[in-house]
Amino acid sequence: MPDTIGILFAGQGAQAVGMGRELCAAYPVAAQTFEQADQILNRPLSKLAFEGPLEELTLTANCQPALFVHGLAVLAALRAEVGELPIKAAAGLSLGEFTAHAAAGTFDFATGLKLVEARGRYMEEACEASAGAMAAVIGADENVVRGLAADMDVDVANLNAPGQIVISGEQERIALAIGMAKEAGIRKIVPLNVAGAYHSRLMEPAYLKLGNELMHTVFAQPRFSVISNVDARPVGDADDIRRTLADQVTGTVCWQASIEYMIDSLGCDLFLELGPDSKLAGMVSRIRSGTEVLSVGDPRSLAQAVERLRRTGSPAV
Repeated sequence: MPDTIGILFAGQGAQAVGMGRELCAAYPVAAQTFEQADQILNRPLSKLAFEGPLEELTLTANCQPALFVHGLAVLAALRAEVGELPIKAAAGLSLGEFTAHAAAGTFDFATGLKLVEARGRYMEEACEASAGAMAAVIGADENVVRGLAADMDVDVANLNAPGQIVISGEQERIALAIGMAKEAGIRKIVPLNVAGAYHSRLMEPAYLKLGNELMHTVFAQPRFSVISNVDARPVGDADDIRRTLADQVTGTVCWQASIEYMIDSLGCDLFLELGPDSKLAGMVSRIRSGTEVLSVGDPRSLAQAVERLRRTGSPAV
């Protein structure tokens, strides 16, 4: 029986030095994707992705476009092997939502890359202008975490999976939340090594600047469903796409609800995670145990994915 395929794209934090290097050596179409990005941005993004240093690659203004390009390079290589995949839906964690839209043809590669570079730059500027922090709350009920966030006047940044929630806000308030966690009945809360308070009100300057960029962007109807981080529902109308892509800069990433929608409402039974690591696969497993996820980011994992797709006889494969 053919698979109902959902594709997933990584967010900031998945970057690693060497990402795309072996893929580009094996697949000319992937190399062309990185070369095109270098030309559009007029800087050697590919060299940074392939060789580092990690400190520079990790900068928000660098890792966001690098991850965008890598995700689409993996997709291009996969299509070179199996043809046009019968994709039912796509989603991406934060930054990855832009990659999902590019994959669906909502905007072309150059438009998406320029948007992502601007987004990363605006978010980096917002980080530098504020003293923000984030912390992961592990194993706690959502209502308990929301209560703590409200008491500490910080924001819920990510609802990633059952028992995996991230809070975001001013450094002092996040530190206070960490200190008050046990009193609130939370057994484990871990500060994150990030440059600022992503998906919080401290990103308001980035939200406003990106919103202006989006107002001047032309959007097409996505060729397949793209699930919004903030609504956990498909978006197709241009105004809704603008709103949701802007809102996720300061809003909550509803990843668990997005994956549940793809499984329960769209029938996705095979997910392809196109990115440098397997963090999203781990989240999907926590959200719905037993769901099949293939993490594809290099020639070896791509070959395994191709074998799996051909074995089940998915259309066009």
